Amino acid sequence: MKLITAIIKPFKSDDVREALSEIGVNGMTMTEVKGFGRQKGHTELYRGAEYVVDFLPKSKVEVAVADDQVEMAIEAICKAANTGHIGDGKIFVTALEQSIRIRTGESGNDAL
Repeated sequence: MKLITAIIKPFKSDDVREALSEIGVNGMTMTEVKGFGRQKGHTELYRGAEYVVDFLPKSKVEVAVADDQVEMAIEAICKAANTGHIGDGKIFVTALEQSIRIRTGESGNDAL
């Protein structure tokens, strides 16, 4: 099992959710976060004053998948989140040692 964590632009969240649902991913966690990468934030004007916005709004998608679904999930996220502009995001894949469904006690892939 793997845990896929994707940091994406907030307006792409629904597209990513739909793309993952289409390939059979049953559940995911979506969190509103702030951060920056190579963008290094940007400057904005507010009431005539210029100020720097260091942390940009992002969405963090976390999804646990079986090993045989990893490549399909990565491909689905990449296609759905891509705008072709800087700040599209990153995907991180980490090993997931165990998962347990609290209600039934199922573990491993059965708990996903």
